Amino acid sequence: MVSYQQARELVIARVGALPRKLQAESITLPEALGRVLAAEIRSDREYPPFDRSIRDGYAVLAADSGDGATLTCTGELKAGDTPTATVMAGTCVSIMTGAAVPTGADAVVMVEHTSRDGDLVRLERAATPGQHVVKRGSELAAGEVVVGAGTRLGITEIAAAAQVGAARVKVYRRPRIAILSTGDEVVDVAETPGPFQIRNSNSASLAAQVVKAGGEPVMLGNAKDTVEDLRGKIKEGLQADALILSGGVSMGKYDLVEPVLREFGAKFVFDAVAIRPGKPVVFAICQGTPVLGLPGNPVSTMVTFDLFVRPAIGLLGGSAPLPLPLLDAVLTVAMAERPGLTHFLPAVLEYAGGGSEGKPGFRLADGPRVAPIRWQGSGDVVAMSRANCLLVVPSDRERIEAGERVQVLPRGI
Repeated sequence: MVSYQQARELVIARVGALPRKLQAESITLPEALGRVLAAEIRSDREYPPFDRSIRDGYAVLAADSGDGATLTCTGELKAGDTPTATVMAGTCVSIMTGAAVPTGADAVVMVEHTSRDGDLVRLERAATPGQHVVKRGSELAAGEVVVGAGTRLGITEIAAAAQVGAARVKVYRRPRIAILSTGDEVVDVAETPGPFQIRNSNSASLAAQVVKAGGEPVMLGNAKDTVEDLRGKIKEGLQADALILSGGVSMGKYDLVEPVLREFGAKFVFDAVAIRPGKPVVFAICQGTPVLGLPGNPVSTMVTFDLFVRPAIGLLGGSAPLPLPLLDAVLTVAMAERPGLTHFLPAVLEYAGGGSEGKPGFRLADGPRVAPIRWQGSGDVVAMSRANCLLVVPSDRERIEAGERVQVLPRGI
């Protein structure tokens, strides 16, 4: 049994070593959110393309702007105007944020630091060269890389691409991720379950997680607890870029995933991870396809996806896996867990100021604080829906006191 950190590193190493099957396509920029860039985007010109004012005020010669100096305003410039006047000794030009700085001027004095009477402008503060001016080309040189290949496009990357005129971008095709649930007790979400059946929430949550991670879900439905049914569906799933199974990976009589995968020649990397929930996790490479068998309880499925499947999808889609975004927070209530496993517990993370919390013995410093929520174990998906993070309890800690700092993993990241 490996730690979750070791398991995650093994997934990244083994998936990263597989032959690449990346295919690129050209799409419009508004379609590109969350996609991975296949070709770098370069600047089409210098940015800014002119000396730009970053304040409303007056464009001046810094050497001519001593405290109390009075200058004659000879014009006005707003963003988009073409400067025509030249600023000379004794003169200034009214300028708005984003406008091009006129010839001769080398500084901007904020309007708040001036007073005006007709065309005469009195400066209440002296300016220094370059004050409130962004020089031409200081943000980007012409031809400079703006967004590199392999970058997952977020909001700021899309804004940067738009600024340099990348109306269409070349991105990698989303990896196709086959999703298969297992179990005789599982029925489709649209069906009315019998008294001892459950609806297939795992396939729904996994499909959503796959989309969020940058993949394209391929829904295989649910396999019954027979070798024949499982064999046929696994064979189909191995045609995708990766196969995710939920359920059937523990040690029970009807946990058939590992034996069927062996029939297909799977090479197992690990089959258990020292975490709760989610201990019975299987990772294998089968016929060149990564296969991740996740536990069947829905909270376990969600937790193990974020820990192990998400980085695999990133690699299959052409991007580097990101580190887990663990945050520090102050625990507000004492808690105890069985040592030996790392616990990932549904919790609520809040941002609050310092001060007494009405509890003896400690005061919370400014910053985030966290408290576990009441839940009934890894099948309690409703409790998970009320959490906004997972509280991480290290495997060597049996008790953590209120006021101690702990790590949390924001939900769904």
